[in-house]
Amino acid sequence: MTRRVDLRSDTVTQPTPAMRDAMANAPVGDDGYAEDPTVNALEERFAQIVGKDAAVFVPSGVMANQIAVRVLTRPGDLIVAGRGQHVVSFEMGASARNSSVQFATLDDTNGALELSDVLDVIEAEGDHQPHVAMVAVENTHMPSGGTPWDVAALRALAQAIGGRPLYLDGARLFNAVVATGTSAQDFCAPATLVMTCLSKGLCAPVGSLLAGPAHMMEAARVERKRLGGAMRQAGILAAAGLVALDTMIDRLGEDHRRARQLAEAFSAAFPESNYDPATCRTNIVAFNHPRARQVVDELVLRGVEGGTVAPRRVRFVTHAGVSDDDVAYAVEVLRDFRPSAT
Repeated sequence: MTRRVDLRSDTVTQPTPAMRDAMANAPVGDDGYAEDPTVNALEERFAQIVGKDAAVFVPSGVMANQIAVRVLTRPGDLIVAGRGQHVVSFEMGASARNSSVQFATLDDTNGALELSDVLDVIEAEGDHQPHVAMVAVENTHMPSGGTPWDVAALRALAQAIGGRPLYLDGARLFNAVVATGTSAQDFCAPATLVMTCLSKGLCAPVGSLLAGPAHMMEAARVERKRLGGAMRQAGILAAAGLVALDTMIDRLGEDHRRARQLAEAFSAAFPESNYDPATCRTNIVAFNHPRARQVVDELVLRGVEGGTVAPRRVRFVTHAGVSDDDVAYAVEVLRDFRPSAT
């Protein structure tokens, strides 16, 4: 049987033994009444880490993003965001469906937004264009290859947008923290609301957190209820999140090191892609290839599983379930791999 190295996503991670123990022994209550002590502890811990007043535990990152949109916008409003961001391209049109908003999408090929592009959209309000209710950014920026934002650029953006909310989709916020040495509080200070996923590189089985001002988090609880995300004895899940925040952040550097090794191998294997492995700064290897889907399908047959995030863009993601030996195997596969002729 061919060996299997699963590089599809960091969502395939498994909870650690410490998480399983914590889940089995978690004190619980009815979170619908704010009576689950473990959920309350997780929300308080995350709010402290990111420097916000309060936080809300939700089942998924998509729900966190959708709640943020509902809290920060009204129907008909415009959201400025990069065209590759998760809230734009990977949530099945949820913002339009749930909140009746629209996006002004900007080029985010390199992982960030050009300040002048953002300001052009805002200025267009004077020309009978829709009201810009918020600007959304993603840190790390997945489609570009897990690119972390520069905190100075985030501060400049927040200052320039005229008091409008800046929303930070920080699904992989802690990858940015570890890669850059910037604290979570510094990254989140310019943002009105911030979310983080516990179920990606941090290995918790379920859950994300949304944080911001206390009054907005009260509104977020209402929207969570409307979206069907209110849970009951959710401390069983929150317990794993506490372990994730306490024990799984520092080890993300191992994922980054392994991704860089893979990036070097992919760059050598596909010179036609002009992929610069130096752009791989966190745990995501992503590059363009004219036969991206074929590349992914044929590597699966060799035991190296990845995916595509666009018709001609491949993605491979390291995580706690990927070892140095796994990386060595993938590098060996890539050493003599070429897509078959079509």
